[in-house]
Amino acid sequence: MSDDLFCEIIAGRRPAHVVSSDEVAVSFLDVRPVFKGHVLVVPRVHVETLTDLGEVGPFFERVQTMARAVEEGLEAGGTFVAMNNRVSQSVAHLHVHVVPRQKKDGLRGFFWPRTKYDSAEEAESFAARVRAAL
Repeated sequence: MSDDLFCEIIAGRRPAHVVSSDEVAVSFLDVRPVFKGHVLVVPRVHVETLTDLGEVGPFFERVQTMARAVEEGLEAGGTFVAMNNRVSQSVAHLHVHVVPRQKKDGLRGFFWPRTKYDSAEEAESFAARVRAAL
């Protein structure tokens, strides 16, 4: 493991609202969500980009499962699933954004306005709803 923020969350050295964790990936709420319920799915093994990952199938099965859980758990109309490789990657650890969407929610193109949770309790309530849908 590296010393990046996501490796610290995976190792339990940093707090996060974890939604799911297994031998392949850890998923947790983004602290600066585009919309509340925005989940990051990160591989447990430290890799910086998609091309560094090796076998992608098991990881993307987790991404697919999380997209379904975000839609069901948050009663979202759909999801926006995205990743950056190096450019615009705020943490140098591969991560996939799973963002809940509703029609006419205001998200346009690649401009990602960010919001905040009102409290840790509110964040945990979103994590619990997604977790329950898994």
